[in-house]
Amino acid sequence: MKRLAIFAFCAAGLASAADLSEVHTVYLLKMSKGFDQYLANHLIGGKVFQVVTDPKLADTVITEQIGEGFEAKLDELYPPPDPEPTEKPAKPEKSAKGDKGDKGDKGDKDKGDDAAVDNPMLMETVNKLSTPQSGFGRAKGMVFLVDAKSKQVVWSAYGLPKDASSKELNRTANDIVSRIKRDLKKK
Repeated sequence: MKRLAIFAFCAAGLASAADLSEVHTVYLLKMSKGFDQYLANHLIGGKVFQVVTDPKLADTVITEQIGEGFEAKLDELYPPPDPEPTEKPAKPEKSAKGDKGDKGDKGDKDKGDDAAVDNPMLMETVNKLSTPQSGFGRAKGMVFLVDAKSKQVVWSAYGLPKDASSKELNRTANDIVSRIKRDLKKK
């Protein structure tokens, strides 16, 4: 079963090799055991991609996990454009009536509408500070190259270091970058 999963991930990386040729700049998200640093070193040393420290300058992102947490991080790095504001009744009219001292039934109704907007109990209850959590955890050894604009996975590979030593992390990063080079040449 593991072999089938590995084959599927490798095939996905090969199938999208055409999109890989359009990658020029990458931003690396923090990875476990500092693996992102080893990848950056080999990407730069091998002159494969330009590594940038500002995500707004990158056309792709390299990560070791995808899912809800990754999507939240992408939204943080690349916020979606603000929706166009919808037109509401002009507020100056309301304040002008209040200045004239006209406090009929309509004035009380407007006051109630303002109170509903100002009351935090009637507003949206979503906690925007919390990051969504996935129940699957990290797929150890996976590396994904994701297009920053379309949020589509352009390339992926599996390379699990045997241990957490610097030598092994460096060897694994070299293997992954070698796969990227090989897939770039296939085009």
